[in-house]
Amino acid sequence: MKKSLFILSLVASLFIPSLLSADSAKGLNVIVTAKDAQSQMMAMVLSMATLNQNKQVNMTLCSSAGDLAVKGMKSEVLKPMNKSPKMLLKALIKKGAKVTICPIYLPNVNKDKSVLLDGITLATPVGGAKELLDKDFQNLTY
Repeated sequence: MKKSLFILSLVASLFIPSLLSADSAKGLNVIVTAKDAQSQMMAMVLSMATLNQNKQVNMTLCSSAGDLAVKGMKSEVLKPMNKSPKMLLKALIKKGAKVTICPIYLPNVNKDKSVLLDGITLATPVGGAKELLDKDFQNLTY
């Protein structure tokens, strides 16, 4: 009996803090680099679910995912929502998500910030590091 109580106490002490911290998080930091539309979409869906829980979302698009931030670039429509990652990205911005593009993306695709969708700004290394180190946010990468 004592052994069972000890094991139960040990398990509770390991899992309860993580459950409580997830609920008390201010939101998500989401870094999307994936070229794959399904991975991009999952990042957008989870970000939208986070905003719908009245939490904050800070999203940074890098590498191939940076294409989502560029006006006129196409994004694959996926089922079952019949929406593209780019469509959800625009909805996230309208709903209040902070979306930035990696500072190395534009110079390496020979573009400037005039090609970015409205509401997307350039990330800075200092700002990105500060967000990622903020213990009040959970970090996701795709």
